[in-house]
Amino acid sequence: MNKKTILSIVLCCTILSGCKGDSSQAHATGSVQGSASSTRSDAADSPEDTREIRDSTPHVLVPAADGTDTYGTDTVAIDASHTDQGYVMVCYTGSNPKVKLQITTPDDNTYTYLLSQDQEYETFPLPGGDGSYSLTVLENVEGDMYSIACSQEIEASLADEFLPFLYPNQYVNFTPESRAVEKGAELVKNAHSDLEAVTSIYHYIISNITYDTDKAASVAYGYLPDVDDTLSSKTGICFDYAAITAAMLRSQRIPTRLEVGYAGEAYHAWISVYLEETGWVDNIIEFHGSSWSLMDPTFAAGTGNSSSLKQFIGDGTNYVVKYYY
Repeated sequence: MNKKTILSIVLCCTILSGCKGDSSQAHATGSVQGSASSTRSDAADSPEDTREIRDSTPHVLVPAADGTDTYGTDTVAIDASHTDQGYVMVCYTGSNPKVKLQITTPDDNTYTYLLSQDQEYETFPLPGGDGSYSLTVLENVEGDMYSIACSQEIEASLADEFLPFLYPNQYVNFTPESRAVEKGAELVKNAHSDLEAVTSIYHYIISNITYDTDKAASVAYGYLPDVDDTLSSKTGICFDYAAITAAMLRSQRIPTRLEVGYAGEAYHAWISVYLEETGWVDNIIEFHGSSWSLMDPTFAAGTGNSSSLKQFIGDGTNYVVKYYY
């Protein structure tokens, strides 16, 4: 394949529906279906592909709250032991049913999350690179009113700029035991390059995951994807498409950003990947040398109103990224 290929994966919601909201090393498994075959005569005449197969062994980076750098209160614990790895962990043990975490990045972009009530640590990325981050935990008072339960400034100096997009986090949540990780390794077993690995996973997603219009219309604020549930049910909304694809690619050592933003007025989620040949690849794809002119798994998988959606998506210039996860 042409190494200068411009690649980006965009996983969109249907028009005006879909995602809502405010927005080490690991273990191995895996094995795949071979690549496409040609006719008997073509196969006989074709030279054997002597390129080296890439290592498809999963590498899942596992976050840890080691307690070497901690802050908090009686009900809030912030573990900043591994900011150099591009993440921070937060645990809420209070009784308030509505608790938010806000993380303000060095470039003053504020990310808002809902904290779970399971009294366990959750992982949150530091997507703004090196610098000072402000973490604020907010407890609901009534209605839309919140009070500050804990506030802390932390400094981050990343060992590698790609680490926030290789580790799992609250939105892209997977473990070494996740079935999605195993499936990702199976899908890329015969890939020669990261580009081929991305292509194999993309084709699986568009061929096997069906867009869930009912779920898109009723999804509640604070919804979090479950990559293994998506793999099992073979249905999902844009958030699910983005999360499962990101999990598969991250576990294959391919930096992948789950991105949330707007196409026009529609709020949606998609991903972009990092390839050594081209760097971060964003927006819509132009895939020279193949039949693809638009690489959007949600769209390609079939969401209805195909011509209208394609016109709405356009060439990617109307995509505005607000958050990276």
